[in-house]
Amino acid sequence: MKVLQLCKKFPFPLKDGESIAVTHLSKGLHTLDCQITLLAMNTSKHFFNTRNLPENFDHYEAIHTVEIDNSIKYYDAFKNLFSSKSYHIERFVSQAYNNKLIEILQKEKFDVVQLETLYLAPYIDTIRKHSNALIAMRAHNVEHEIWERVTNQTAFLPKKWYLNSLTKKLKNYELDKMNHFDLLIPITEKDLKTYRSLGYSKKAVVTPIGLDTNDYLPNNKSYKQDISLSFIGSLDWMPNLEGLKWFLENIWDEINKRYPKLKFHVAGRNTPNWLMNLNKNNVIIHGEVNDAHKFINRHSVMVVPLHAGSGMRAKILEGMALGKVVITTALGLEGIDAQHQKEVLIANSANEFINCIDFCYQSNGSLGKIGQNALQLTKDKYDNLETAKKLLNTYKSLIAKPKAVPASVLSNVKIIT
Repeated sequence: MKVLQLCKKFPFPLKDGESIAVTHLSKGLHTLDCQITLLAMNTSKHFFNTRNLPENFDHYEAIHTVEIDNSIKYYDAFKNLFSSKSYHIERFVSQAYNNKLIEILQKEKFDVVQLETLYLAPYIDTIRKHSNALIAMRAHNVEHEIWERVTNQTAFLPKKWYLNSLTKKLKNYELDKMNHFDLLIPITEKDLKTYRSLGYSKKAVVTPIGLDTNDYLPNNKSYKQDISLSFIGSLDWMPNLEGLKWFLENIWDEINKRYPKLKFHVAGRNTPNWLMNLNKNNVIIHGEVNDAHKFINRHSVMVVPLHAGSGMRAKILEGMALGKVVITTALGLEGIDAQHQKEVLIANSANEFINCIDFCYQSNGSLGKIGQNALQLTKDKYDNLETAKKLLNTYKSLIAKPKAVPASVLSNVKIIT
């Protein structure tokens, strides 16, 4: 099967959930003998020099990139207030990308064009015009739901008003495009239920994020050392930044008072200046780290204090695949079938986070067991080859079905007996 995969940023390095999700599913499909061609935007925000790709990044038949400037421009953002268009989406509309897509579709025939996120929806008409391929949209999140939650968490009224305006336009766009795809690929059952409730009526297959657990080598020595906390995530993604800020402002001082030797290590891509210059006792800001796995492995406990978002958090799965104890919210755990004090620790309030850290200190050696349970769960339920098989079988079943012939055509067909 030949698949053309469209991405709104280059899916490497594997330092954010989207890149992790894209790469591991692509590897799984490649293992199952799919021929995958990548057409990725190489954006100003997440630019990557493809000459620096490692040799084992070899699961694509061909890789195409188009450089685009998708940076937020204040004049354009202001002007958008007087438009019905979604500024979230507009930033990913590129004539150069559209032209490259046409060129690829004219040269090669594909069975499936797989759009990674809603932000590739502006190119549906181009695909329909130049290809008969099945169009699948992999919904990493319900996009407008993320921004609704971010807006609700925002206290500063002018910012809240502006975000509310942007979110309404994004929601309208998401609802408008929802049934333009042939197949929806949500990452969680919850997201599928949301899409159905909003009016999605076509075929869908839930495909959770899967990992190649062979890529994850747990370091169990961290449990023989003093407890230390880690946080890692893209800090240009607002739900990550807002969650971390909430943890620092509402929880850390009390934790530091109870456990004055406990250290909190924070790493993330595009760390803002205010965070790099933060002056809080025993909080160490690392900025972007070269190797996320090594960073996670150094610490026994990973903190993911998310209060906004949708879909699955790949970083939580990575922490679990490395055998770490993850403390997160029920929302952060969406899509991951883990239980409190068995594979993870769940906390939704400041007091519950503090109680979970108390539990870590009072666990009498059971933290390592929770980490082992987490590792086993990722192997059993979140293997990239199994998720790829399920998706591939769906593709095959849809492609095998003959397309319905319009009644107007049938009326002109002579039947010979």
